[in-house]
Amino acid sequence: MELREAIGRRRSIRFVRPYKAVEPEKIQMMFEAARIASHWGNVQSLRGIAVFKNTASPEIIEALQAPVAGWQIRKAPVVIVWYCDPTAVDEQSDRLHELVDVGALGFGGKKERVRALDEVLLPIFDGIKDFLKEPGLNEIDCGQGIAQATLMAYELGLGTCCLGGPEGDRILKGIGVPDHCRLLLLQTVGYPAEHWEAGGQRPRQPFEKLFSMNHYDEPFPRSEAVVEELTRDKFFTQPAPLPEREEELEFLQRALDVDPPGLI
Repeated sequence: MELREAIGRRRSIRFVRPYKAVEPEKIQMMFEAARIASHWGNVQSLRGIAVFKNTASPEIIEALQAPVAGWQIRKAPVVIVWYCDPTAVDEQSDRLHELVDVGALGFGGKKERVRALDEVLLPIFDGIKDFLKEPGLNEIDCGQGIAQATLMAYELGLGTCCLGGPEGDRILKGIGVPDHCRLLLLQTVGYPAEHWEAGGQRPRQPFEKLFSMNHYDEPFPRSEAVVEELTRDKFFTQPAPLPEREEELEFLQRALDVDPPGLI
């Protein structure tokens, strides 16, 4: 499948089959995709723990429960806990030297690159190391890894949904993660019980409201030719709601024994 079509077709799948286990090999593929994602300074602060419901202890499974979308966490055969380890920044000297060694950082001869790194770049980074550990840039690059893992899941026929909440410290503590780390999100993973369209393309804000060119007050001009090209490539899909969506939701609620209200 072409990348454009894969991006356009990917949905948050909230309804998955709790009875069908997910192969560890497929979760590994998701982690492999996350591992090779770009990350500033090559420090790779993204971490993930895959909790398999069929092998994890009851205590671990209970630690994941949250008031927001808790039924999704209860039903999914796998929940990935994505978190950020800011102490990865402490290894940035080694990581940057690796980039210099393979010719991915700087220019000129290798000796000149190493000298520039040691005498110019690293002193700057060392001076702002505490700032670099704060929420912000790390989370952005961690998001790139999670996005790649999500696309991999879709290619493998899996459905996922990313969930957030205010109980990150409790969740991380319950699965043994050091307290200096920060929860990013929980991602439920399973084989879809609903159609891949999940009711159709969800509403989105106008393109011109979200993106600008050169200045805040200048909306980015949206080319209809580009829209038409992406439409031909199946990047855009049928807008929600699809005609049978309400019936599908009623069926899924009964089949999965999800108590109302369905939002949580």
